[in-house]
Amino acid sequence: MCGIVGYIGESQAAPILLDGLSKLEYRGYDSAGIAVYDGENIRVQKAVGRLKVLSELTHDGATMPGISGIGHTRWATHGAPSNDNAHPHYNQTETIAVVHNGIIENYLKLRKRLEQKEYQFLSETDTEVVAHLLDYYYKGDPVETITKIMHRVEGSYALGIIFKDHPGKVYAVRKDSPLIVGHGKDGNLIASDVPAVLKYTREVYFIQNEEIAVLTKENIGFYNVDGEEIQKESTTIDWDINAAEKGGYEHFMLKEMYEQPRTVRDTLNPRIKDNKIVIEELGMSDEEIQAIRKIHIVACGSAYHTGVTAKYIFEGMARIPVEVDLASEFRYRNPILGEEELVIIISQSGETADSLAALREAKAKGAKTLGIVNVVGSSIAREADKVMYTWAGPEIAVATTKAYSAQLVAEYLLAVKFAQVRGKITEEEVGGFLKDLQKLPEQIEMLLGNQEKIQHFANRYIAAKDVFFVGRGIDYAISMEGSLKLKEISYIHSEAYAAGELKHGTISLIEEGTLVAAVVTQEELYKKTISNIVELRSRGAFVLAVTNAGNQEIEKAADYVLYIPQTNKYFTNSLAIIPLQLFSYYVSVGKGCDVDKPRNLAKSVTVE
Repeated sequence: MCGIVGYIGESQAAPILLDGLSKLEYRGYDSAGIAVYDGENIRVQKAVGRLKVLSELTHDGATMPGISGIGHTRWATHGAPSNDNAHPHYNQTETIAVVHNGIIENYLKLRKRLEQKEYQFLSETDTEVVAHLLDYYYKGDPVETITKIMHRVEGSYALGIIFKDHPGKVYAVRKDSPLIVGHGKDGNLIASDVPAVLKYTREVYFIQNEEIAVLTKENIGFYNVDGEEIQKESTTIDWDINAAEKGGYEHFMLKEMYEQPRTVRDTLNPRIKDNKIVIEELGMSDEEIQAIRKIHIVACGSAYHTGVTAKYIFEGMARIPVEVDLASEFRYRNPILGEEELVIIISQSGETADSLAALREAKAKGAKTLGIVNVVGSSIAREADKVMYTWAGPEIAVATTKAYSAQLVAEYLLAVKFAQVRGKITEEEVGGFLKDLQKLPEQIEMLLGNQEKIQHFANRYIAAKDVFFVGRGIDYAISMEGSLKLKEISYIHSEAYAAGELKHGTISLIEEGTLVAAVVTQEELYKKTISNIVELRSRGAFVLAVTNAGNQEIEKAADYVLYIPQTNKYFTNSLAIIPLQLFSYYVSVGKGCDVDKPRNLAKSVTVE
C-alpha cells in the first residue's frame, strides 16, 4: 500500500522519482505526487489517478528541475482521493515536504493540538500532521527534529522528508512500514520496495524499526531513535532486473504465470541434495523438529490458502496437528501458544502488517516462529526465529500467481522434511515424493501450454454475474484460491464452498446456467464430489471440472472437463490452480479490466 521513492545525486531527480514510482504501481494507489528542490524552493506537483497523469503534467519530470526530491503513490485511507489529500505534504511555509506510508493512529489528537497553535490544515490526511509537527519541532537540526516526532507519533510509518534549509540531504525513517535505502554510483535512493531501485543499484540497506537514514549524493548515514549514529551492513540484491519488467507479455500477471515453472524449480532444486531435503537457512535440528507438538499457520489472502493446503499435508504426512488462522484474526482470539508449538508466518513481501503483528504476538507468547517469505531482509524474515525463502523474484501483479506456487512448494518441502525426521514416512516414500516434486515444473509448463482451450472457455463467461467453486479436502483449498483470483481481477462475484456443505443452504444460490467450477483431484473423494456435481447440475448449474488425468468417470457428471497430470495427492494444488489462474486472467482481459492493478486492491498491505 502506497509507494515511496526518494533520490539525491548527480542526475535530475524528477524523472528518477517518476520511474521509481512506476515500479511500485503494483502496491495500489489512487493519486501520486513528487517534491523536488529546484535550487531555491521545494516545488510540489500532485495528480489524482494513474501515474501517467502526473508524468504528463510534468512532461516526464522535465518541468521540475533539481537533483534531490521525494515521490509518493497514495492509497487513500484518511480522506478521499484528491489533490489536497495526495502526497507530498508541506508545512505552512513550504520549507519542509514529507511523504508517508502507514497510519498515524493519534493524528486527531495531534491535529487538535497543532490547530490550537494556529497551524492550518489543507487536507484530511493524517500525514499533514507529520509535516506540521516537523515544522513545530524544527530548530535547525533535522535528525533531532525527526527523533522528537518519533516519540510523539503513534502508529506505523515510513517517511521520506526534505528540508529547504538542508538541500543536499534526503531523510527517511520507519516504524512497521517497509523502507529501504539504495546506494548507487550516481546518487542514493530510498524506496518502499526493491523494484524501485534495481535500475540504479543492487546495493541496498534495510532500515529497521525506529531507524533514521540521512542521504547525501555520496554518503548514507544511519541513526537510532536517540539520534546516535549506528553502523549497518548492505545487502546485494541478485534479482534479474528483467524480472521486474513485462518482457513482451501484455500483462505482468500473464508473465508471472508463465514464470511459475522456473519459480518452482528455483525453490525446489537448491533444497534437494542426494535424494534428501536440505533447507540450510532453516537452521532447525532434528531434535527441534521432533519436539514440535503443534503447528499454527498464519497468513493473509492467497498465502492463507496455501496454509489451508499445508494443514492437510502436515497432518496427513507428518501427523502433526495444525491450525490455520487469518493473520488479521489471530491476535484477537488470544491464541494459546507454548514453546513446543511452531507458528509459521507466510508472506510474499515479508511486510504484511497483520502477519507481522501475528509473528510478534507468537514470539511474545513463547512459541517458535518460522517465516516463509520471498523478500530477503524483510521484516518477517528478520524477526522470525527461523526463515525459509521462496525464490520467486519480484512479483508485480497485484493478484499473486508465482509467489503462491513458490509458497506451496516450500510447504511441501517442509512437510516431507518434518515427516521424515519424525519417522512417519519411509525412505522409499521420501524418494517417491521427491520424484513427484521434481516433475512439477515440467507439468506446469504443459498446463500453461493449454491456454487456448481455457481462453476459449473463458470467453463464454465474460458476462457472468456469479461463479462458484467447490471441492473437498485439498480441493476445497484450491477452490478458495481459484475463487479469489476470479473476484480479484474480474470483479465477478465468486465464492468457494466445501462441496459437502452445499446442502446446508448454499445450493439455493444455484440458478439455470450458473457456472460452478468443481475441483476433483483427491481420489478417495471422487465419488462424494461427483455426487455433489450431479446435485448441482440437476438444479441447472453448468459444471466445469478440474481433475486428474484418467478420471474418465467425471465426464458423465460434468459439462466441461480440464485434466491435470498425475502427481501425488498432496501436490495437486500446484497443478490444479494453473487452469483456474488462466481462466480468471482471460475472463478479466475479456471484460477489459486492469489485470495488473485491480481497483481498490494493493499488493503489499502494510496497514491493518
